[in-house]
Amino acid sequence: MTVEPFGRKKVKMTLEHVGLDFKQNKCLFHALDDVNLKVYDRDFICLLGPSGCGKSSLLNVMAGYRQPSEGKVLLGGESFLKPSAKVGVVFQHANLFPWLSVYKNVEFGLKQKGMDRRQRKDQVEHYQEIVGLAEAKDKLPHQLSGGMQQRAAIARTLATEPEFVLLDEPFSALDALTREKMQEHIRKIWEETGSTFLFITHDVDEALLLGKRLVVMQGNPGRIVSDYKNPLNKYENIDYEQLRQTKEYWKIRQNLIGQIQNDEEKKAEKLIQFG
Repeated sequence: MTVEPFGRKKVKMTLEHVGLDFKQNKCLFHALDDVNLKVYDRDFICLLGPSGCGKSSLLNVMAGYRQPSEGKVLLGGESFLKPSAKVGVVFQHANLFPWLSVYKNVEFGLKQKGMDRRQRKDQVEHYQEIVGLAEAKDKLPHQLSGGMQQRAAIARTLATEPEFVLLDEPFSALDALTREKMQEHIRKIWEETGSTFLFITHDVDEALLLGKRLVVMQGNPGRIVSDYKNPLNKYENIDYEQLRQTKEYWKIRQNLIGQIQNDEEKKAEKLIQFG
């Protein structure tokens, strides 16, 4: 069941009975089946599930990189079938242009849109400030830490002011300490920008700490099995370590892990049966 928030909120994107098939090793692979999802204004959705459950396939559909084989995708109530500036994407790796400074990287999309120089300057400086890179604006990507590179990539995406942003496990390549700092950064960025985020992760703790809404997928084929508000979000400005000590945190965490493990167990049973 798709969650609908309290009060009336604008729907950014709707997926209705979405299925996705594509060829893989000369065979037809059924990646997604009957996926239904609504993304609302100011949502921070954490989409999680085991490896191979279809998270990346779903992102490709929502980004317009793949057209669904079944069902439909609506962006602002209109059919959505190809990439658009209205949907921003942040990938696992920063993918910054190595020959451009932080400033020039963030500015790049604005130049493509034909924004005039003064507007670009204001926009770039605004988002550099939000991600905490104002003092690093003249540095090249190789002069930045992994976390700083990802913040620059996030600023580059946000600067074009998309309708909402898809983040595909953006912290998975970072070390544990940097990852924790980036989790704090992304939450602050979301609060300050008023953006709408769908954040893909396989990390249950990351989902619990970040998501206002938790969406769980299982695979073979990929489908959504639960979609609910994260009750831990009643804790505003709480220390993450303190939150991890609460009974509620561990109860919800075990429930999520149980859903993911059930899917892994089903896969193992199929391997035994057909192995």
